[in-house]
Amino acid sequence: MDNELQKEIRKIALQNAFEHEGKTQDKIILAKILGTKPEFRTKVKEIIGDISEIVSSVNQLSLVQQQKEIEEKFPEILSPKEKIEEREGLPPLSNAEQGKVITRFPPEPNGYPHIGHAKAAIINAEYAKMYGGKCILRMDDTNPEAERMEYHAAIKVGLDWLGIHFDKIKNTSDDMELFYEKGMELIKSGKAYVCTCKRDDISKNRKERKACKCSMGDSKQNIQGWEKMFEKYKQGDAIVRFRGDMKADNAVMRDPVLFRIVEEKHYTLGEKYRVWPSYDFAVAIEDSNDGITHAFRSKEFELRKELIDAILDALNMRKPHQGFFSRLEFKGMPISKRILRPLIEEGKVSWYDDPRLPTLEALRRRGIKPEAIKKFILSLGLTKANTLAPFDALEAFNRKFVDADSIRLFMVLRAKKLVVKKLPMSFVEIPNHPIRDIGKRKIEIDENFFISGEDAQNIKVDSMIRLMGLGNVKITKAGETFEGEFAGDGDSSDILKIQWVPQKNAHEIKLMIPKQLFIDEEFNEESLEELEVYTEPHYLQLKEGEEIQFVRFGYCRKDSQNQAIFTHK
Repeated sequence: MDNELQKEIRKIALQNAFEHEGKTQDKIILAKILGTKPEFRTKVKEIIGDISEIVSSVNQLSLVQQQKEIEEKFPEILSPKEKIEEREGLPPLSNAEQGKVITRFPPEPNGYPHIGHAKAAIINAEYAKMYGGKCILRMDDTNPEAERMEYHAAIKVGLDWLGIHFDKIKNTSDDMELFYEKGMELIKSGKAYVCTCKRDDISKNRKERKACKCSMGDSKQNIQGWEKMFEKYKQGDAIVRFRGDMKADNAVMRDPVLFRIVEEKHYTLGEKYRVWPSYDFAVAIEDSNDGITHAFRSKEFELRKELIDAILDALNMRKPHQGFFSRLEFKGMPISKRILRPLIEEGKVSWYDDPRLPTLEALRRRGIKPEAIKKFILSLGLTKANTLAPFDALEAFNRKFVDADSIRLFMVLRAKKLVVKKLPMSFVEIPNHPIRDIGKRKIEIDENFFISGEDAQNIKVDSMIRLMGLGNVKITKAGETFEGEFAGDGDSSDILKIQWVPQKNAHEIKLMIPKQLFIDEEFNEESLEELEVYTEPHYLQLKEGEEIQFVRFGYCRKDSQNQAIFTHK
């Protein structure tokens, strides 16, 4: 390892230890190094040994010694940080008038909402807000085969959680009669026709850029075919196609589908309709009819812009400005329903609120704040470059929102027993936060404590340790059970500082630690770690959903009286 890298690791280790009561961990420093120097991701085995040595060296220093080394070698760590101006909002819109901008978010209720939906909703809502305009929530519910009320409700719950305000809420299916009217208009004008070719033939002709015999039919034949779609034809027998350009390089324009027959019951309308518009036709008519001025969607729809404009030109309808942005997903956390549904069906993840998933329900359950999601999404801007973000990019924003209000609690893992003789008190009061005044908690104690197994490995007979918030203890016996004598509240600068939980009222909980769901496109069988830990009885007084920082471990969300979920470091 070169000297510059060793110096950088030393700097990061000193900073992290100094900010966390004198101690840091190998895995934290490794993560930080890989975050700033991604070229070392393929050399983890080569650098982990050096990281361990440096971390061990730093951890042996007292806080005073750590500060002294920082002052001498890395003074920039202690100097006030320059305020970084975070760009607020999104870039200006073209052809936008203050007070006249109307945007929309049109999710299809065919799955649970995820981080990609959040991006689309926030961008559309934020632009409406920027220009004093309006934003419409329009459920794109015109595919009865895939849509369910369960998903419709989940989308509304997710959007409410994000805190997004809509000026109008509607369903695309509210305008079915309008779609029929416009469909007939295209058929009568010769700009659409009814096709009864088999699906394979249609696909073959589109690939070979050949028109089918149905496209030669006259207006009368097409009107009759249209009427048969409502009464006679079965699903798959006929479709309505737009008369585009079968020679076009853009395959979307090769006489695409405008209407098809679907015999499944609609989740709210039942069997009222059986002829349903395609996404492209419905979105074109709705955006124009709803007065949308700026229609934003993810860039996989960019090739459909030409078709939507062509449909509206054929009907002499107003065209909105269409904008596109990249899809958003996290590395190792796919958003595709095609991937997520089998995981649930096979029992590999529990449900759509499993904290390893990128769904809004999962992010909420994990402890990610909606304000952090909004800040994170707006920080990405409106780029069309593919966005495969590391999850820690969102964590960085979330940390700012949870730190100030997160109560600090002690928690021990792989507990070992410690008996402290000559303890002069029966309770202690400990501040709930190291900086902010959010009260204190009273912990009843006797001589019996739990300490973490990791800390216990570093305790030797005749050594002095510091039970955080309580006092110094001189160790008189080590082994399966440790013993010591209370030594008062003296100098603790050069001794091991550890957290603890009283044995008599320790509360045992399961701590779930979500990790990356996929590694190199393979499901990570170890993506959810479950730990049995002890914490303070005060945990029981916290509300479900409250964020906690377990000291020297990380932020966690109380999921229930007996379970917490790790949010992030």
